[in-house]
Amino acid sequence: MAQEVNLLEQLKHYFGFDAFKGDQEAIIRNLMAGNDTFVLMPTGGGKSLCYQLPSLIMDGTAIVVSPLIALMKNQVDVINGLTEEDGVAHFLNSSLNRAAINQVEQDVHSGKTKLLYVAPESLNKEDNLAFFTSFKISFYAIDEAHCISEWGHDFRPEYRNIRPTIDRIACEQHVDKVPVIALTATATDKVRTDIKKSLGIMDAPDFKSSFNRPNLYYEVRPKVSEEDTDSQIIRFLRQHEGKSGIVYCLSRKKVEELSKKLQLNGFKAAPYHAGLDTELRTKTQDDFLKEELDVIVATIAFGMGIDKPDVRFVIHYDIPKSLEGYYQETGRAGRDDGEGICIAFYSPKDLKKLEKFMENKGEAEKEIGRQLLEETKAYAETSVCRRRFLLHYFGEEYPKPDCGNCDNCKHPQKPRDAQDALVEVLSAVRAVKENFDQPYIIDFVKGRATDNIVRHGHDQLPEFGGGAKINEEMPGIWHPVIRQAMISHYIRKDVENYGLLKLTPEGLGYLKSPKPFMVVLDREFDDVEETSDGGTSALDENLHALLKKLRKDVARRHNLPPYVIFQDASLTLMATSYPTCMEELLQIQGVGQGKARKFGKPFVDLIKQYCEDNGIQRTDMMRVISLPNKSLKKLKIIELIDKRVPLDEIANAQGCDFDELLDEIETIVNSGMKVNLNYYLDDENVMDPDEMEDIYEYFRGSESDDIDKAIDEVDIYDDDHGLTAEEKARLVLIKFLSEEAN
Repeated sequence: MAQEVNLLEQLKHYFGFDAFKGDQEAIIRNLMAGNDTFVLMPTGGGKSLCYQLPSLIMDGTAIVVSPLIALMKNQVDVINGLTEEDGVAHFLNSSLNRAAINQVEQDVHSGKTKLLYVAPESLNKEDNLAFFTSFKISFYAIDEAHCISEWGHDFRPEYRNIRPTIDRIACEQHVDKVPVIALTATATDKVRTDIKKSLGIMDAPDFKSSFNRPNLYYEVRPKVSEEDTDSQIIRFLRQHEGKSGIVYCLSRKKVEELSKKLQLNGFKAAPYHAGLDTELRTKTQDDFLKEELDVIVATIAFGMGIDKPDVRFVIHYDIPKSLEGYYQETGRAGRDDGEGICIAFYSPKDLKKLEKFMENKGEAEKEIGRQLLEETKAYAETSVCRRRFLLHYFGEEYPKPDCGNCDNCKHPQKPRDAQDALVEVLSAVRAVKENFDQPYIIDFVKGRATDNIVRHGHDQLPEFGGGAKINEEMPGIWHPVIRQAMISHYIRKDVENYGLLKLTPEGLGYLKSPKPFMVVLDREFDDVEETSDGGTSALDENLHALLKKLRKDVARRHNLPPYVIFQDASLTLMATSYPTCMEELLQIQGVGQGKARKFGKPFVDLIKQYCEDNGIQRTDMMRVISLPNKSLKKLKIIELIDKRVPLDEIANAQGCDFDELLDEIETIVNSGMKVNLNYYLDDENVMDPDEMEDIYEYFRGSESDDIDKAIDEVDIYDDDHGLTAEEKARLVLIKFLSEEAN
């Protein structure tokens, strides 16, 4: 009991808390008893205290291994602020000069320093071995321990060398054992096993806290274009003026562009990425903590180790490479249990770009990356409760069917019975001996005789094509059925073995005795459903329905598909912003001078009448100030197209890849401007004329401009040394829209 009082007294003395949270006390007692310890605790759960408090109490100096040099300073400042003495915490890394290193060594040897933060590279450096063996080490804390695993979201090879270094230090000091505590905020069972094996702590008890953060609101929005996404973020920030938040982007270029745009629009924002010098990054970090900045636009490096409890929103401009990374980054919101809004923008194109980044990696790394991307895609597109989906991914069950605090729960889709589809999937998994992954199983139940299926002889099995009739009635059923069958424990995915699907005992039982199985289909990302804030839709559903009907009538009069008149994203914004004159209509994303003149009048007339009939008091339409260089870039592209420069040469000249160039041209055409690509497409070395005509006629008769559907319907194939199927479809769609709509 005396020890318990002492621990609570120390907690109160150093941190001012009256009680421990969750497993904190049990973790600290286990570590202080000299035992290895594994801690899985979500961001905001009080993970750092689990090693900070015992380090202040125990004899010797604790070594804390942390992956990011730039963010150690924050942790050190926090600890040094707890006591009146200087030097209780230090960091040792490559940013220090010789004088600073001497001061660190002096404070450690004097016994003043209780925590020493080091990068894994510093710990493993041969030159530092003599120093680490010259003082008593109380324990090792391995923070962000997921960096050890290739299945984690931030693999760092240097983390693999931590255990050999610890053993060398112990050998030099003639010490039997110094306890190790490994801590991470996100880890699947596979990552957890990797961590424990690499650190040699397989017998360490697991302290796993719940991953559920009830105060966090999760939402995924369609990413229609960069301009639209920028505008949505600016609109969101205006509605949350003065609140702290982080916007994550994958590229440094986008970080710089967006932060400048936010500054132009009056927000206290700054960029943060590894390309900036250390001094500027440190200042940005400090300004954010001191609330001199409201918004940080950052690559994923920002936020690790930042002790800011009142981050009110985390926005992902690009969908992340893994759910581990996504969960850790969203976990930086609402750490004080207050409001935490987590919004991610998603486009299937982004996944394809991420896949391209992996092309030069080894086969094993590519396979791991592909599986992690598949899980991210599943999360983005699912219509089930996002909280339930996330918790299941991390091996935790959410007890309720919905949480009421994510976009899918606030705007639920109607479930449908998929009993027959589930039976076909389970039968297929059993028929192929549980040796194949999800895409293979879906091809099998559809009856698609792919080369892979034929090679294995599975097209001869009686179960092959068993779901063909279901596929005709509900073509989008298979992915949601498999994902929701996993959540219901009928199927499990063997992540260590290429994501092969396996039947569980419950799945075998279901085959013997099927029963209704209700599922919700995945969300369609070509239909934009924009929301204005944490879940409250700004979309006027009645006006939206009227605008869609008007679009259909206008399309019929012009003998065109409806999407050619105005895209869904434009209609959504019209039903959100209520433009009642041509000048306001031109502020809508995807509406340029050409489209406004050709099709706009009946739309603004309808909106004006609707506002009068329903007594709607409009606020002034928000004006977003854009960066001038964006429009200059588009003008340059138009100029080069007018000069009939081949598109691949234009991409090189603009310093972008071919997909990015097509993004720019699509934006130009969608705004209503005519672009003539015939000089490029008429070259038979670029595209077969018959294939181009087939694609063109498909878009003329199709109700949708979905590229993937076009590829499937027209049977478009990649050329061996030319355009991909996606590039062909996109180019012909640009040609079609330019000629027919603008």
